[in-house]
Amino acid sequence: MKINRFFVVPAVVVAAQFSFAQVQTNSQEKLDPIVQSFVNEVNTNSQLENMAYELLDGIGPRLVGTPEMLAANEWTVQKLRSWDIEANLQQFGTWKGWQRGITHVDMIYPRVKTLSATQLAWSPSTKKAIEAEVIILPKVTTKAEFDKWLPSVKGKIVLIAQYQKIGRSDEQIKEFATPELYEKLKADKVKATKDFADYVKSIGYDNTLPEALEKAGAAGISISNWTGIMGANRIFGAKTTKIPMIDIDVEDYGMLYRMAENGQKPRIKVEVQSKILPEAKTFNTIGMIKGKEKPNEYVILSAHLDSWDGAQGATDNGTGVLTMLETMRILKKYYPNNKRTIVVGLWGSEEQGLNGSRGFVADNPEIIKGTQAAFNQDNGTGRVVNISGQGFVNSYDYIGKWLNAVPKNIKDQIKTDFPGMPGGGGSDHASFVAAGVPGFSLGSLNWGYFGYTWHTTKDTYDKIVFDEVKSNVILTATLAYMASEDPEFTNREKRAMPFDDKGQPTKWPDIKQPRRDSKDYK
Repeated sequence: MKINRFFVVPAVVVAAQFSFAQVQTNSQEKLDPIVQSFVNEVNTNSQLENMAYELLDGIGPRLVGTPEMLAANEWTVQKLRSWDIEANLQQFGTWKGWQRGITHVDMIYPRVKTLSATQLAWSPSTKKAIEAEVIILPKVTTKAEFDKWLPSVKGKIVLIAQYQKIGRSDEQIKEFATPELYEKLKADKVKATKDFADYVKSIGYDNTLPEALEKAGAAGISISNWTGIMGANRIFGAKTTKIPMIDIDVEDYGMLYRMAENGQKPRIKVEVQSKILPEAKTFNTIGMIKGKEKPNEYVILSAHLDSWDGAQGATDNGTGVLTMLETMRILKKYYPNNKRTIVVGLWGSEEQGLNGSRGFVADNPEIIKGTQAAFNQDNGTGRVVNISGQGFVNSYDYIGKWLNAVPKNIKDQIKTDFPGMPGGGGSDHASFVAAGVPGFSLGSLNWGYFGYTWHTTKDTYDKIVFDEVKSNVILTATLAYMASEDPEFTNREKRAMPFDDKGQPTKWPDIKQPRRDSKDYK
């Protein structure tokens, strides 16, 4: 895919921004020559920042069912082929087609202010801007009372999220408040959260409130899915089919809430220009370097390509994709006689339930049968610090051996857990583990991932720490190389599962079928 470079950066800025800091290794350390070539390539010829620019700035967020997701699939295929790696798209289903447009929201009464807001994924558009009064949910205690109030939403925009009295992070409150005030504010927050949950339950619309408001004639719905970190809101999917559903940042949402609560009858103007598109095919990008001695045994490099689309999907999971692409590039360049076939799988629709990787497992039984190991990277920009044996009894024998080839400064950062417990979900390694395949999560140091960038409006290019990603490339390439070279096929014996807190035996995770389409998805 051709990416238009539409701005010019002064040379001094380029030099500062794109200087590649080396991944330091002990000069006295004797590495395997191929591993040393990986280190040298990452230090002198990294392609990570160029690829990040093309994927994250050029294509942007990659929501399943959107043209941008298809563009990302095509870009990854072309990138792999440019390195003389066999690559193609493997369809696993379809999804409702949609494309994000502009979101513009202004308060027009009692004063004028442009609000910070984002349309939720798959939300209907406004066609033309709508102007309406903003109202809050009624202070009632029963479903009957709520249903009596419900007709009053007609033509209004309804705020349905919990009001946040304080928009500061817990970390900041803890830093500056007295111990007594901190404990009080913490208790107040816990109580407010519980009270709101109890309220939603009492009105009888736990999971169907947006649908009820839409049916009653509301002009639009707003939430504020605040993470607790200042400036960061999570963006997921809309629960409406005819009226727009938007997320408003905590500060502006709180202002509207207080105005409505105090009878000021604020009005806002909402324009969202998304497009409903025809049903879209959903794909995984599959790249393959055929093995020279054992072509029917496989080492799989795994990362999900899709994202939510409140931002660029940089750390969830752009960094995982970049890691696996760069790893494939240097393996192709410096490991030409790979014994086993090395596969990269860049999955679609992970965010809706690991659908791409589950589809791959279901659709490729021969590859699954012959998989030596799968290495998955998903959770952020940080260096890998955790690897679990995922419940495979003998995982220490091979993971420990493979890790011994990793540069010491990288290996020493990693805490291992053997045999560990099998992953039941969370990311794509779980799809392989459920099928009895040694699938390992390369767990990263989070760099504020869960509070700040995970599915939020702040998951952007500037949050990537490229030096950390470079270390992960060296680690992943070394593990893939060692797994490919290992004379033994990995043992798949599973651990005896422990008892749970209730004294009942736990079970190995079941193989789950992928969701092949968006029918009934909510």
